[in-house]
Amino acid sequence: MSELSKLKIAEARDALKKGEVTSVELTEACLAEIAGAGALNAFVHDTPDLAMEQAKAADALKGDGSLNGIPLGIKDLFCTRGVASQAASKILDGFRPEYESTVSQNLLDAGAVMLGKLNMDEFAMGSSNETSVYGDAVNPWKVDDRTLTPGGSSGGSAAAVAADLCLGATGTDTGGSIRQPAAFTGITGIKPTYGRCSRWGIVAFASSLDQAGPMTKDVRDAAIMLQAMCGHDPKDSTSADLPVPDFEAMLTGDIKGKTIGIPREYHMDGMPGEIDALWAEGRKMLQDAGAKLVDISLPHTKYALPTYYVIAPAEASSNLARYDGVRFGHRARLGQGDGITEMYEKTRAEGFGQEVKRRVMVGTYVLSAGFYDAYYNRARKVRALIKKDFEDVFAQGVDAILTPATPSAAFGLGEMTDADPVAMYLNDVFTVTVNLAGLPGINVPAGLDNQGLPLGLQLIGRPWEEGDLLNTAYALEQATGFVAKPEKWW
Repeated sequence: MSELSKLKIAEARDALKKGEVTSVELTEACLAEIAGAGALNAFVHDTPDLAMEQAKAADALKGDGSLNGIPLGIKDLFCTRGVASQAASKILDGFRPEYESTVSQNLLDAGAVMLGKLNMDEFAMGSSNETSVYGDAVNPWKVDDRTLTPGGSSGGSAAAVAADLCLGATGTDTGGSIRQPAAFTGITGIKPTYGRCSRWGIVAFASSLDQAGPMTKDVRDAAIMLQAMCGHDPKDSTSADLPVPDFEAMLTGDIKGKTIGIPREYHMDGMPGEIDALWAEGRKMLQDAGAKLVDISLPHTKYALPTYYVIAPAEASSNLARYDGVRFGHRARLGQGDGITEMYEKTRAEGFGQEVKRRVMVGTYVLSAGFYDAYYNRARKVRALIKKDFEDVFAQGVDAILTPATPSAAFGLGEMTDADPVAMYLNDVFTVTVNLAGLPGINVPAGLDNQGLPLGLQLIGRPWEEGDLLNTAYALEQATGFVAKPEKWW
């Protein structure tokens, strides 16, 4: 049975259709793996009864949904009807929505089975899954006795997929929160174009940057799952009213004649030689597959991190103002004589973790009178320049851009949390530009470093061209031949 959880989505789908396996068997295998993987702290709200109910229904229906009977994990940022949805924060303790997020509903409509909710950084703010009220999620990859981060904020999703606890998982990406953990755990993760997936029912962090996407064992699975997640949603004003192509059908692996841009600004000072070498290998692989490589310039890249860390906290400060202890979630105990102001102050002080408080304070500061123009407005203007850099490159005929996914392999839990927070923010250096420009980006696991830890390459695509991007990623995946898995220690 334990072998069943190792199946990829495409393999399980085909086996289900042929009657070689049932959804109940797949689901039981995943639930058994989850029960034995407490050391990873990936799943934080298990829903075994609900999962078995859905699996039995899938078997009875024998429906033709693209994910019929496939067991998945759902990041705790997605609201799920009747199931705890806390965004890994104390302030949402006890919140069980009466509604389902559009993305998770789309997956259920396609026949998927929900195994439970996955760990993450609180309100998706973090790059190491160490800000969660549930405690740290742990990377299934290990070096000696070092316990490693699975990345963040979708760290639980990444760990669960890499450890074969589920066949796929949802993630969200505001500045790299799908692609960075995917790179750290040796899996595939795609952030689609902003507006491709509905944000309705996803707890908001930064509304102009947040985007949902799948985290899977390979590119084909990402294509299958993304197609089910996408679609126009009238409940989300930023949701694009565009047809969703058959992404899986576009996976031919033929990239002859495609033009791949190599941005000179992504050669960072002090970047480990292994990352540089992997990037060079990736370039050669794409060239050998028939693509044409061109050097490109994205001149405003160096301003991306400071721009992101003004805009994202500003939007977070606005979005998180609703958590006040009045309507739902945690409410602080009040002392004699305390009024509503004291209730707000005590509730927010107790309910939010340190990193969330830091970002709310920064965001409130940059939006305040006297600083709005100096910081927030200036950041918005720089964001427009970053977006134009990409538009100019794509206008010159570039089909996709190849970069490293992360500046390093996974680091140890606790190794960066006590340092300057800016050091942690540097993990997003290769990914935030994609969110600022609203583009699709994907991590493809491409190799191992000298410690045996996975490293990833990032491909950035044209807006709304996820099909082309997935096909280029598929060609790169075929060339890398990456099949490494973590040795089971948990």
